Amino acid sequence: MSMISNDLLKIAFVGDYLPRKCGIATFTHDLRIGVARETCAECIVVTLDDIEGGYAYDNEVQFQVADQELDEYQSAADFLNFSNVDVISLQHEFGIFGGPCGSHILALLQDVRMPVVTTLHTVLSEPNEAQRAVMMQLIRLSTRLVVMTERSRQTLLDTYSVDSDQIDVIAHGIPEAPETDQSVLKEQFGVEDKPVALTFGLLSPGKGIEHVLKAIPEIVAKFPDFIYIILGATHPSLLREQGERYRISLERMAKELGVSKHVSFYNRFVELEELTEFIGAADLYITPYLNVEQAVSGTLAYAFGCGQAVISTPYWHAEELLADGRGVLVPFADPSAIAREVIGLLSDDDRRLAMRDKAYDLGRDMTWEHVSQLYIDSFNRARDQRTSSLKPLAVRTLDEQPLALPQMQLDHLQHLSDSTGVVQHAIYSIPDHAHGYCTDDNARALILTVLLEEQGKDSTEVRSLASRYAAFLNNAFNRETGRFRNFLSFDRQWLETDGSDDSQGRALWALGTCIGRSSNANLVAWAREVFHQALPACEKTSSPRTWALAIIGIHEYLRRYSGDRVAAAMSHQLAERLADMYDATATDAWPWFEKIATYNNAKLSQSMITHGRWFDNQRVADIGMKSLRWLCEVQLSPQGRFRPIGSNGFSPEGGVAAVFDQQAIEAHAMVSASIEAFAATKDKFWSEQAHLAFDWFLGRNDLGQPIYDPSTGGCFDGLMENQVNANQGAESTLAFLLSLAEMRGLHTTLRVVANPTH
Repeated sequence: MSMISNDLLKIAFVGDYLPRKCGIATFTHDLRIGVARETCAECIVVTLDDIEGGYAYDNEVQFQVADQELDEYQSAADFLNFSNVDVISLQHEFGIFGGPCGSHILALLQDVRMPVVTTLHTVLSEPNEAQRAVMMQLIRLSTRLVVMTERSRQTLLDTYSVDSDQIDVIAHGIPEAPETDQSVLKEQFGVEDKPVALTFGLLSPGKGIEHVLKAIPEIVAKFPDFIYIILGATHPSLLREQGERYRISLERMAKELGVSKHVSFYNRFVELEELTEFIGAADLYITPYLNVEQAVSGTLAYAFGCGQAVISTPYWHAEELLADGRGVLVPFADPSAIAREVIGLLSDDDRRLAMRDKAYDLGRDMTWEHVSQLYIDSFNRARDQRTSSLKPLAVRTLDEQPLALPQMQLDHLQHLSDSTGVVQHAIYSIPDHAHGYCTDDNARALILTVLLEEQGKDSTEVRSLASRYAAFLNNAFNRETGRFRNFLSFDRQWLETDGSDDSQGRALWALGTCIGRSSNANLVAWAREVFHQALPACEKTSSPRTWALAIIGIHEYLRRYSGDRVAAAMSHQLAERLADMYDATATDAWPWFEKIATYNNAKLSQSMITHGRWFDNQRVADIGMKSLRWLCEVQLSPQGRFRPIGSNGFSPEGGVAAVFDQQAIEAHAMVSASIEAFAATKDKFWSEQAHLAFDWFLGRNDLGQPIYDPSTGGCFDGLMENQVNANQGAESTLAFLLSLAEMRGLHTTLRVVANPTH
């Protein structure tokens, strides 16, 4: 084997890596080994970890990234820049990176100073808005793109308008297939003289195994000794979420179909040598996958390259690989078609053997030796395209990157939370049990847990907290009146029969957030039930802040149920009430909803922007934007710092705004509203306003003192004229934690938005 002549000295492979049980991990490992054999370059690995502490990697893994930690992607970029890496080989699949649609990887790509060759393991022809945004940035930041099928190349051209010169089509690599004696292998597995079909790979519902099981009764009517082997461990992420539920359901299905003696499960992740023996013992290989847009299947590539006769559903990779008689395609989820083709191939040895020969011949162009040479060619082209402009150690100024954010710490929130819920107040950092609990704070806390789940922070502790806060709201809801009680004493006695209007709106906001953002099916089902019962009561409320909170909650709900006309009608009604208030009060000098700006002010503007944006109501959106911009001016100190309207007097029309006491809830409201304004306009002004308001917590305020405790995540109860209120109650702590979670989301969004307007 001759090494390719090139001057690449160091290549970094970024992706999942063995011993993680994942198809991408196997691919990254095999590609790295293949390239290392073909070059003199040092081949290192930066790997993504989906479990705490990562895996027991070999020495080639030189940097590990916790997949949900955005900061670690930026640290990985620094590592690569200072390691004199010549080119990066990135393995991309939406699900292996943190952030919405895997957007965290953009943080690494935006900071590295060397060319990037990205292998796209999935290319969606109909991406949603978020997937498209991430994909367009990924394409922009990649020097070259590698796809494994012609269909994927065409999708890049048609759907994403990629320049054809940027794309390399390189088949999925396969190991060299050793010579095997099928009769010996059949005897080894105890299936001599029996027809055998095989499916292998990590087990998950999308693999469609159930449709093969349903085909077996028809097959065994013709071939009574038929055996179907399902080889592979349950996918680790599925195992963590659902245990062995899917495998157990398949076993029960086989029993119910009366085919138990014809089905064999091997629940393990097999090494290459053992896998080769399984393939050699089989007469047929079946891939009954259910996703038509599956761009590549490593298991299909390997079985095909070993010269197996393949029956497959027509997902993209199979459709291309099995063309011209190299395999058989059957419709998706069609057991009868599977049975027909299995019987047909087992009944026709000449046809099956001819199919195997065709597959084996084409497979010689798919060996890792050949594929690695093509990748090295792509690496060299990428390097040649980017040699002139990039300086690996170039200094980045603060203006070129988002400002750092504190770490998310939940210690104080957990300290305030007991089996009932979160306690309202604290004396310094000690929970003040005398004042009990309230729906307002437990609603805020539940929203925080959902945001953390959405950002990949769905730990056992967070799930436990979410359950407690949801239980509190469930108990607070009076199903006879359709409203929430608010205050609960420490001895669990409700102190009122009906809570404030604001607590109704805040609870609805929490329920809507559960429904629109959580992937916890049980939480969503509960929240949906209570949401529908609580929604009608909003019509009878009189507080504009209740209307605003309800509108925001409704639009969280509409993320998942966009066609719900009842919820949409309520949002229209409440938004019109706010618009009418604004029209009756606002002047050029006072563009506000009331004669006095009091508390939680920015939520009024945010709700109007939200409603106007999603229902294309320009009048309502304009009110939201105009009032929020005015509020930004009112809440700006002469030193250019965020100065929320003080609670000791508020801000009456024609009067002077109170400077103190400044409350954390106002900073959070401005953070949220500014982020919503940025989402609507992509105007950089609003992302800067969000940072300005958030920095109030960090000490960029009138007293120049931090309002939060970085060691616990607690937050002081406000800024008084000469000192900080040292108590760390639930409202202020949650205002800080919610602001931090939303700012983390904004940083992710800023990675996806290429060029915000100024």
